Amino acid sequence: MSETGAETRPLVRELPDPTTASNVRYDPSFEELRDLAADDETTTEFGSPSYVSETRSRSADLTKNAVDAAFDERDHAFVDDAIARAGDREMVCVDRLMGRHPDATFCCRLFIPVEHAHIALGWRDLFEPSDGREPDLYTVMDPDYDETAVRVLPDEGFTAVLGTDYIGEAKKSFLRLYMYRIKEQGGLGLHAGSKRVRVRNEEGDLQTVGQVFMGLSATGKSTLTSHGCWLEDPEDATMLQDDVCGLLPDGTVAGSEGEGLFIKTIGLDDEEQPELYEAATHESAVFENVAVDDDGTVHFDEDRYTSNSRAVVQRDRLESADEKIDLKRMDQAFFITRNPLMPPVAKLTDDQAAVAFMLGESIETSAGDPSRAGESIRVVGTNPFIIGPEGEEGNIFRDLIEALDIECYVINTGYLGEKSKDIGVEESVTVLTETARGTIEWTDDDRTGLTIPESVPGFDIGEYYVPDHVEDYDEAVAELRAERRDYLEQFDELREEIADAVY
Repeated sequence: MSETGAETRPLVRELPDPTTASNVRYDPSFEELRDLAADDETTTEFGSPSYVSETRSRSADLTKNAVDAAFDERDHAFVDDAIARAGDREMVCVDRLMGRHPDATFCCRLFIPVEHAHIALGWRDLFEPSDGREPDLYTVMDPDYDETAVRVLPDEGFTAVLGTDYIGEAKKSFLRLYMYRIKEQGGLGLHAGSKRVRVRNEEGDLQTVGQVFMGLSATGKSTLTSHGCWLEDPEDATMLQDDVCGLLPDGTVAGSEGEGLFIKTIGLDDEEQPELYEAATHESAVFENVAVDDDGTVHFDEDRYTSNSRAVVQRDRLESADEKIDLKRMDQAFFITRNPLMPPVAKLTDDQAAVAFMLGESIETSAGDPSRAGESIRVVGTNPFIIGPEGEEGNIFRDLIEALDIECYVINTGYLGEKSKDIGVEESVTVLTETARGTIEWTDDDRTGLTIPESVPGFDIGEYYVPDHVEDYDEAVAELRAERRDYLEQFDELREEIADAVY
């Protein structure tokens, strides 16, 4: 897709040509980048590199894109400074391919000062090597800039990332534009993981089900997406994507990251998350802000630097990860929430699903805004990287799930009431497996106003009836619905029938 608007972008022509510029090291290997970053590395007990950044989460409040906001002189100055400084100092330039689908593959070019080579080291391992095509998307990252600012020119395919050295900022600079490009093609970018589940249905026949999980960072998206569901051959569960996908108009879910995953490591446990733990403890992992002693001892349970500690891990270290990253068809979509008034799972109508998409209810994590970690929040599509009117995204989602006949559910991975009943990984995975099998018996519950399970094989669902765990439940849920209605009123583009479907 390199021809898409390439000749109409004079701005990016001002960047150095990495193949000829004397100040640019072009596409260095993993070993070369690790050598360049040696002074910043602590080598872990597993032999992997670990780095500590000054900025430890995304700078969401300091990010601005030219579609949703008018750029003033200062905004353009940030962009001009990023480009100028890329030509004035020794830089590393890395090209990687994001996606494999013919209609959703983009070449991404990252420039970063050689002093911060560890960022390129972590970023490059998420995506696949370029095949030599011209770039579609560009990011210049300059952590040494004296002010923090992220400025995005979506139509130019360019992002300036200034004053931050967080690997996640480099990653999202490209994924944000990936989702924007998918929407331009009539699809929808999703902050979501995808997996393919092959199970026996009630008749004993093998069937393949495509599942997609939408959730904010650190709400269990990676855990559910990568979990093998304890299935045995010929049944299996295979992870395709962990973080960002593109739902195309034909129902295909295109993947974006072909090489690695950027996982949260705080509390990583070898019993509840064995595959992620094994991948994180392999020498191929790259740590950022993980508690690592000088002698290399790793403490996943310690928030020494931040509770948003991270690792880039390789897909090929996960038994449940498939070689493919594209899902042929989305059959079931799950909205991950941690709202304590929500049941372990509820089945949604198309309009309710669009409401769930717009509400994006969860709990703030340290990956988004550390100062608000633990607070209840709402983020449209559980996707803080939307470019363009958010209400329009809800309309698109509603139209796509109806046209493609996709089943939608909300799944609670937190607890009920005042932490009176935890919903663990075992319960959530059981729900996913039995939903895929089609063995859950559903009932329309008048008190909650939701379609909830009457029975789930292997799960005593009766113990998880939300009203039994919430004092003054009826009053609490009435207040919640009123809050939801008020929230949806702010989206002028959202169709009325969706706003009226608040549950």
